[in-house]
Amino acid sequence: MSGSFGEMGNLLAQAQKMQKSLEEAREELRDARIEGGAGGTCRATVDGMGNLHSVAIAEGAPAPGSDDLNELVLLAVQAAQRQAQKQHEERMAKVTGGMNLPGLL
Repeated sequence: MSGSFGEMGNLLAQAQKMQKSLEEAREELRDARIEGGAGGTCRATVDGMGNLHSVAIAEGAPAPGSDDLNELVLLAVQAAQRQAQKQHEERMAKVTGGMNLPGLL
């Protein structure tokens, strides 16, 4: 019976270690900055969680308020968010060993 208590303690220690690693990964992702671009004139920056931080529009971009500029901004944000999602998945897979743990990530 003492063996099962030892196993429980080991499982608890592993769970605590994984929780700490998850928190560290989340912090790294919140601090990360990932860029995406569109048309060579628009860049968007998001964090590793996909939150938008900035949009930069270069000279030579379509006129403000135009549908073309709106589309470039949207494409740049989407590109940055796709990269952030990929980075997020890769980072979390390192922590979980590739296990899908709904609710933890």
